[in-house]
Amino acid sequence: MTTQEQTRRSPSTPSADVVQMIIGGERVDAADGQTFDVVNPATGAVIARAPLGGPEDVNRAVEAAGKAFEDPKGWATWSAAKRGRTLAKLAGLVREHLEELAQLESRNVGKPISGARGEALAVSFVFDYYAGAANKLFGETIPVSRPGLDFTLREPIGVCGLIVPWNFPMNMASWKLGPALAAGNTAILKPASYTPLTALRLGELAMEAGIPAGVVNVITGPGGSAGAALAGHPRVGKVAFTGETTTGQQIMRLAANNVKKISLELGGKSPNIVFADADLERFAAEAPYAVFDNATEPDLRGGFRPRPDARAVHRGDA
Repeated sequence: MTTQEQTRRSPSTPSADVVQMIIGGERVDAADGQTFDVVNPATGAVIARAPLGGPEDVNRAVEAAGKAFEDPKGWATWSAAKRGRTLAKLAGLVREHLEELAQLESRNVGKPISGARGEALAVSFVFDYYAGAANKLFGETIPVSRPGLDFTLREPIGVCGLIVPWNFPMNMASWKLGPALAAGNTAILKPASYTPLTALRLGELAMEAGIPAGVVNVITGPGGSAGAALAGHPRVGKVAFTGETTTGQQIMRLAANNVKKISLELGGKSPNIVFADADLERFAAEAPYAVFDNATEPDLRGGFRPRPDARAVHRGDA
C-alpha cells in the first residue's frame, strides 16, 4: 500500500515524550523497538516519539481483539445497556480531560486551540450518542406467506480495523469507535503517523472507563506497513477508512481476500448549491470557510456551483 504519510526514523530526542501503543490493555513498544518522530507542524518541533508499528504488531493487536471478542463473559456478551453505560462513562471522561485533549490535538495537528476545544467536546457528544444507541439495535420480524416465523438478528461482526486521517484525528476516531463499540465489536484503531497522540489518549481513557482489555487497541505506524497489514488481515471482519482515494482502492483489494466488510470515506468535492433568492453577500463571506478552515483541510472543499436559475456567483473549483 502506498501512502503520503512521511515516517521518519531518527535518533532519540531528549525533550520529546515517549508514547506507546495500546494492545490487549497494555502499553507496548513496537515488536522491533523502532520509533518515529511526531512533529508539531506549527513549529517543526519534535513533541513525541511513537512506536513504528508493523505487521507483527498488527498480529498482536488482532490476537488481543479476537480474544476479547470471543471471551464468553466479554464485551460482546455484555447487555446493550451495560455497554451503553460504559460508553457514557467514556464520554464523561473525555469532558473531564477536554483541555488536555484539546491541547494535545492543537500541538499535534497544528490547529487553533479554539477549534481543538470544540472538537474535543464533539467527541464526548459522539460517545454520548452511541451510549444511547447501544440498546436500540433491533432486528426485524418479516411477514411470510406460509405459516412460520421469519426474523433477522443484528449481531456484532467481530474485530474491526479503524483507520483515520490526520486532519480531524480525534473526531474521526470517535466516529468510528462509537458505533463499533456500541454494537459489541472489538476494535483496532490506527491513526495517521502524523497525528497519533489523541488516539492513544482516547485508548487510555477507554480503559479507564471500564472497557475490557483488548476491546480497544491503538497501533501507530505508517499506512504502508501497519495499515496494509490491518486491511488485509484474515481475522479482521470490517475495515472503516477515511483518507485519499488511491489508498481506499488498495484497501478494497486487500479486503477482498476474505471478503471483509468495508466502509470508505474518500477524497472528493462537496458542491454548494446557491438558490436565486439566497443572500449572496453572506454566501460569499461564509462559503470560503468550507475550503480554507482547518488549514485548508476541512474535508468539505466546497466548490461553487450555482443552480441554473440562480444568479452566477462564481464557477470553478475552490
